[in-house]
Amino acid sequence: MARTVHCVILGKDAEGLDWAPYPGDLGQRIYDNVSKEAWQRWLSHQTMLINEYRLTPIEPDARKFLEAEMEKFFFGGGSAAPEEYVPPE
Repeated sequence: MARTVHCVILGKDAEGLDWAPYPGDLGQRIYDNVSKEAWQRWLSHQTMLINEYRLTPIEPDARKFLEAEMEKFFFGGGSAAPEEYVPPE
């Protein structure tokens, strides 16, 4: 049986993640409050951030930036795209 959470992004009950997708307290908060669908939305947004800012995720500064954006995306009112970003059609 699938685990259900009240998703902070979707605003409704939805299928929860199978495990904490990130270490520490932030990962636990995500596990407790984020659905699989919302996590997929974050992964797409994260990919856009990595590409637009030309980040190398193994670099400590890039990881700190992405973690801060993840926190904003889920619990801080959203993570914005760069001003010059044009979504693909």
